[in-house]
Amino acid sequence: MRVRDELRMNVNQQPHMASPYGQPQPGYQGYPQPGYGGGHVPSGYPAQYAPYNGPGSAYQQGPPQGMRGPPTSGAPPVSAAQNYSQFGQGETQNGPPPMGAPPQRLPVSQPYTPAVVNLSGPQPPYDQQFGAPPVSMQQMTNQMASMQVGSTVPSPAGPGYAPPSVSQAPISSAYTPAAPPTFSLTSTAPTQPPPTEAMAQAPPRSYYGAPPPAQQPFPNAAPPFSSTGPTQPQAPPPVSQQSFSQVPPVSQPPFSTSLPPGPTQSYGGPLPPTQPSFPRPPLATSQLSNFPGGPPPTSTPSQLPGGMQPQPPVSQPSPYHSGPPPNTTGFPPQVGAPPRPPLAGMQGPPMASQGPLMAQANHVPPSQPGMPPSPINAALSGPPPQPGMQGYPPQQNGAFGQVRGPQPGYAGPYSGQPNYGAPPAGPAPAPAAPKRLDPDSIPSPIQVIEDDKANKGSEPFTTGVRGQAPPLVTTKFQARDQGNASPRYIRCTAYNVPCNADMAKQSQVPLAAVIKPLATLPPDESLPYLVDHGETGPIRCNRCKAYMCPYMQFIEGGRRFQCGFCSCVTEVPPHYFQHLDHTGKRVDCYDRPELSMGSYEFMATVDYCKNNKIPQPPAFIFLIDVSYNAVKNGMVGIVCQELKTLLDYLPRQNPDVESNIRVGFVTYNKVLHFYNVKASLAQPQMMVVSDVADMFVPLLDGFLVNVSESRMVIESLLDQIPEMFADTRETETVFGPVIQAGLEALKAADCAGKLFVFHSSLPIAEAPGKLKNREDKKLVGTDKEKSLFQPQVSFYNTLAKECVAQGCCVDLFIFPNQYVDVATLGVVPTSTGGSIYKYTYFQASSDQERFLNDLRRDVQKQVGFDAVMRVRTSTGIRATDFFGSFYMSNTTDVELAGLDCDKTVTVEFRHDDKLSEETGALMQCAVLYTSCNGQRRLRIHNMAVNCCSQLADLYRNCETDTIINFFVKYAYRSVLSSPTKNVRDSLVNQCAQILACYRKNCASPSSAGQLILPECMKLLPVYLNCVLKSDVLQPGADVSLDDRAYLRQLVSAMDVAESHVFFYPRLLPLQQLDVESMSLPVAVRDSEERLSRGGVYLLENGLNIFLWVGVNAQQELLQNIFGTTAFSQIDPGMTSLPALDNPFSKRLREIIESVRAQRSRYMKLMVVKQEDKLELIFKHFLVEDKSNNGGASYVDFLCHMHKEIRQLLS
Repeated sequence: MRVRDELRMNVNQQPHMASPYGQPQPGYQGYPQPGYGGGHVPSGYPAQYAPYNGPGSAYQQGPPQGMRGPPTSGAPPVSAAQNYSQFGQGETQNGPPPMGAPPQRLPVSQPYTPAVVNLSGPQPPYDQQFGAPPVSMQQMTNQMASMQVGSTVPSPAGPGYAPPSVSQAPISSAYTPAAPPTFSLTSTAPTQPPPTEAMAQAPPRSYYGAPPPAQQPFPNAAPPFSSTGPTQPQAPPPVSQQSFSQVPPVSQPPFSTSLPPGPTQSYGGPLPPTQPSFPRPPLATSQLSNFPGGPPPTSTPSQLPGGMQPQPPVSQPSPYHSGPPPNTTGFPPQVGAPPRPPLAGMQGPPMASQGPLMAQANHVPPSQPGMPPSPINAALSGPPPQPGMQGYPPQQNGAFGQVRGPQPGYAGPYSGQPNYGAPPAGPAPAPAAPKRLDPDSIPSPIQVIEDDKANKGSEPFTTGVRGQAPPLVTTKFQARDQGNASPRYIRCTAYNVPCNADMAKQSQVPLAAVIKPLATLPPDESLPYLVDHGETGPIRCNRCKAYMCPYMQFIEGGRRFQCGFCSCVTEVPPHYFQHLDHTGKRVDCYDRPELSMGSYEFMATVDYCKNNKIPQPPAFIFLIDVSYNAVKNGMVGIVCQELKTLLDYLPRQNPDVESNIRVGFVTYNKVLHFYNVKASLAQPQMMVVSDVADMFVPLLDGFLVNVSESRMVIESLLDQIPEMFADTRETETVFGPVIQAGLEALKAADCAGKLFVFHSSLPIAEAPGKLKNREDKKLVGTDKEKSLFQPQVSFYNTLAKECVAQGCCVDLFIFPNQYVDVATLGVVPTSTGGSIYKYTYFQASSDQERFLNDLRRDVQKQVGFDAVMRVRTSTGIRATDFFGSFYMSNTTDVELAGLDCDKTVTVEFRHDDKLSEETGALMQCAVLYTSCNGQRRLRIHNMAVNCCSQLADLYRNCETDTIINFFVKYAYRSVLSSPTKNVRDSLVNQCAQILACYRKNCASPSSAGQLILPECMKLLPVYLNCVLKSDVLQPGADVSLDDRAYLRQLVSAMDVAESHVFFYPRLLPLQQLDVESMSLPVAVRDSEERLSRGGVYLLENGLNIFLWVGVNAQQELLQNIFGTTAFSQIDPGMTSLPALDNPFSKRLREIIESVRAQRSRYMKLMVVKQEDKLELIFKHFLVEDKSNNGGASYVDFLCHMHKEIRQLLS
């Protein structure tokens, strides 16, 4: 059985489409759409764009929406319905059936002649005589309503065959190839009535008011699947099934929301034993069906049972499948989950595992505009059932059941819309307007996340298998080190690396690793073992200096070893010698972490120390701004009060032993005040340095002290500082000299350390590093915009270099009320491995909790000093580029004055030779650092990945979250040298090249109207769109330059889990919270249409938590959370929930605390009431929707990506 790993969508869209990034697009929900070719739609709205000037070279013009042109490949169906034959090719009328004409039913007893027709033979020519295709972006978008998620290969079934949805696998079932051999593709769902996705076929409907004829299950054959080739004839469906999957009755309500008993049980039950076994497609693909405008089918929507049904050959998807109308529930339920009942009025697309349906309601034959509708084929050629069609209730939202807005282009209860759904008034009906693509039919991040949790969350992840992709960052799992570093330390973009540079260049998949050397591990995983080889130090390769690891091969009875990285042979030192067993492994292999583990530490000898001297314990220096702003907003008092207790929690190697980190204190405004807090003093002494142009430390003894020895003096000082400066009138500050002072103090003490700088305003006082206000919004979007991200003066770059040389790391806490030039102030923190924390308009009442939690974590977290990191690789690839908060003085060594448990370094690799599939590719990350108790250590992380010579293998084993993490860091660095528009365009282009390469080289041939995505990359478009819309690359008018610079620096050091939730926030529906369960409710997608007015939602993105309260939220829910039943009485200014004595309140507060504990920064809670002014901020994080800064919605961007891919392929 082959594993499905791709998704296909027919996104039959027109090739030329306005970029989703420009002006706001016309029309969305319920607004009139422009007509074709610059004409007018019937209701008189002028079209907004110039006429379309012809298709791209490689594909033909599509017909107007609502019609389907001929296939690009494949013979016309042999069994085309006879009642279409009165029309010539392409003449079938598209339009609704006349009200009075009863449909012609076909006799149930017509003979069925199964046959296999090779569709890849000579193709008959087709004339395409259609009106001009749609020209506007919005038409494209709205045409995408017919998008369908189907599989690589289509169903050999005739129209009306409903593939049983029960055989659906979860959308990311690439990992669960355990389907029984008799099922086609991955048929792993429970045998229950079909869920929403296939409901269009399951329930029989009354047809034009008449009861349907009796229906029997398929006689002695299972309903056909989207198999790659037929192996046995299949029985035709009863006639009524054929007709009802075509077109809804105009006068009838949509099909019922519950499955009918009896006749249709065969759809939902287990497959009959005669079901043939079908091979799987070569590479699973997500296939989104029918963006409008691709080459549509000529086949009539319904096959007569008497005809022969052509069967597609193994490698070729059916040329006639177009997409169904939108469904609202997205992807199939998880394996084992009970199916949801179908929702009224919707047809669901078939899923990737079951193949596109060939008989969907919007399989409309091509038609000549102006042909009168024929009574004979009226029953078969109507438009799909759509919300707002005559007599139909509005479509329900699949998520929460509120009514969704009208879909454009359909007649019905919405005034002002062109009456496309009704019979034409005159002889020349207008072409059908485009429909909006249903968001539920495109890849869902939530579904992928939930599937991964189900598939990979229960078992421990063992790292011993080379090239095995780990669980997603959103999945809670236990890692077991068996020779490769845990994914908590290293995540790769691809676990199958191309064997050569040409293949890597062709695919455009970035080869990179996101490395978090000192990552915190969960309690159930053990820290890396510490190996001490004594004075001789770690064993290393003589040539490339790689450290001993599981990839070293011992030879000659154990006397020598061959390096896995450079193949050099090195003598084993006598003290390290050990005999080999019969397999060639050392007999002590499993007793030595460096021979059996992926991650471990070595004690470093004095040779690894600066100046060959054992380092002193590090120091922490607190530098507090005492200018007017800092005192007035309460920051000075809060910091001084907190430090009294916080100093007892300085980091230490052994929790039972007191920390040996020394501390010092400085305050400053225009001048600097140093404090002598020597233990022998009764009171602290203050020394003022006003010559800031030539900074020096006025005292050596008594500045850096041990906390426990000088506790009384330190507490006295911290009490006095707020009083001393309470009445200050000094508003100007310096900044450069402050860092210089800390640096000089560390130099004098001959130790590494960390500066904690608490700063409030732009440093305009006369001093080195003085800055001016350069905030100029007019530069945004111009070629000069990049200058706003660059430091204004070079002073800080030079200062950063000096800090790194001394091991002086800087953490900056800023409290601005206006522009402070974060781009310049942040240079030293980001170059030294430090962090920036920003509290705009700081108010003690509302921001104190967040600031203090950040400060506590920052002071207490594990940190290494004076760190140097080097990445070694096996022959064939090398590390070429590095991203993160660090400094590099050469091309190989990443230098970090400080390296904490949150910092990541992203490394890009390039080929410099060929790799072999046998040996794979190896990398070793070695970090030399000083621990917080002054020990010099080496932390080693090893990683082996597979190599592949087939592109399909590369695309089967990528990790989208890591690719996005790499892309965003690359893009955020690029804004320093390129206009943001160019950066966005290059991201879109690279993403399109990745997907086009897959389409061209790995997917089976199919119509150009299909968007085909590799299974493991099907979320690449949605996540990339989130990056493109981010404030750094596409800011709204309200985003300050400081915020953009801050986010740019923040994201540059994020790990994969943080970047994932930052760009695609987590949205939890609290009305579904089970207070008895410890598990969280399943998240919903980040879109406003997923929000129920009666619900309460929690949204978190790693920096903020929002509690959104719907205006119709139940009184009981409000009482449990806020202690009031009235929506109007909820205080939107609250930053913490009241501690109420009920289970819901307790559970909700627990959830908020646990979510905060997962993130490196404390998230302030904001309560957002629906329709309140704060809701605009909240909606900014609903990233699947169109953003008010011009960013495209997910649906629009998917159209745009498909257009880009088609252009590349043509």
